[in-house]
Amino acid sequence: MLEDIVYRQVPPPKADCTQIPVMLTDATMAERLKKVLSRMEEERIDTLVVYADLEHGNNFEYLTGFLPRFEEALLVLHADGQAFMVMGNENLNKVPSARLKATAVHAPYFSLPNQPMACEKDLLGILQEAGIGSGVRIGIAGWKNFTSRYEDDSQLFDVPAYIVDRIRQLAKDPGKVVNATYLFIGEKGVRCRNNVNEIEHYEFGAALASDRMLAAMDRIEAGVSELELGGLLNACGQKNSVVTIAAAGKRFVKANLYPTDHKVELGEPISLTVGYKGGLSSRAGYAAERPDQLPEEIRDYVDVVVKPYFNAYAVWLEHAHCGMKGDELYQLIETALPKADYHWSLCPGHLTADEEWMSSPIYEGSQEVLESGMLFQIDIIPSVKGYGGTSAESTVALADGALKEEIRQQAPALWERIMARREYIQSQLGIRLHPDILPLCSTVAYLRPLLFDKQKAMMMCQQKTEL
Repeated sequence: MLEDIVYRQVPPPKADCTQIPVMLTDATMAERLKKVLSRMEEERIDTLVVYADLEHGNNFEYLTGFLPRFEEALLVLHADGQAFMVMGNENLNKVPSARLKATAVHAPYFSLPNQPMACEKDLLGILQEAGIGSGVRIGIAGWKNFTSRYEDDSQLFDVPAYIVDRIRQLAKDPGKVVNATYLFIGEKGVRCRNNVNEIEHYEFGAALASDRMLAAMDRIEAGVSELELGGLLNACGQKNSVVTIAAAGKRFVKANLYPTDHKVELGEPISLTVGYKGGLSSRAGYAAERPDQLPEEIRDYVDVVVKPYFNAYAVWLEHAHCGMKGDELYQLIETALPKADYHWSLCPGHLTADEEWMSSPIYEGSQEVLESGMLFQIDIIPSVKGYGGTSAESTVALADGALKEEIRQQAPALWERIMARREYIQSQLGIRLHPDILPLCSTVAYLRPLLFDKQKAMMMCQQKTEL
């Protein structure tokens, strides 16, 4: 029941990022390629064309190990394992260092404006050089797995038209060209489940985001600037997976998305978000130490907004497990935090990896199964009129007994961190975690609604959650 949820003094979790990135092994990269080729065979796709740019390159990166920075790129993978990488001027030299053995094909058309684009072939000829032709079924993978009920999703492409048009021209039969992003994400997507090495790899970013969030929360006081908070959130030169948010007071003034020199004032709402490869941390609350420092009409903020949210968050952690269908978890959250009252509009949790939001098996009516090796962002966004938001978004993995034993054996230091995080959540926050839940950072479920008070947080005074 909500009366079992209290706001009281709680020892904060400890920052625990190793500060040492974990590289993906050659064995993992070979496993990834094998998985993709197997799915191509299952779906009768003879040639897979994987598009990439800096913002939409994670399916490309899954096999090659890198993003093409500021250019466009294509990975052309044939059913026999032969691969070509079609690259612009400034990424052509990356092909020899790629994690996938591939033949380089120069495509100046993918380069920046007004760079040299002189070449002996048109784009059609360049794509032919990569083995794209007629008489085969061709899959194009961008980044979006379309799930509309009103379109032929196989014929929607989130890849530039000048590329899609020429692939269709080479295929001669446009019906043989289909959107194949589903090979990577969504139900049966090869990227949805991770091995031990991948979990270690992604845990670094999840824990780094969490540690920087702790540092930023500990710095919040009247007079600190958004710029200083944003500087604390960004760390180690790592690429952010989302725009870093350090916002106090009114948001999006003159359409601005980024931290400014605005200084935190008493009673203002505050939003903080930072994400890296592997995970994101987000917190929202008020610049206050006590409820009586808030505007009078929202002094019940903790009771009206935060407690129901924290209850739903606890429901998620106590009930999500391997083998559960997405709709079952969706309905649990709908019961604990009714959408009609709390107006969350996306989904109560989604998969994460190199990008912050990859896809999600958790949606109304979903028959997709939550599987061992999935990495989740617990992303529930309540919106109650007149009140600021609340958030404790963080990253967890699902693991069955076999995967847990593999982590214990292959990554004992990671296992120790996970066990320490589980112990903190259960003993200090009072949430009885499901055995399948592996926290990938130390701040999972740690929520300070009044951010000037560094000693208090939300917790369950009894180990149960309202359903």
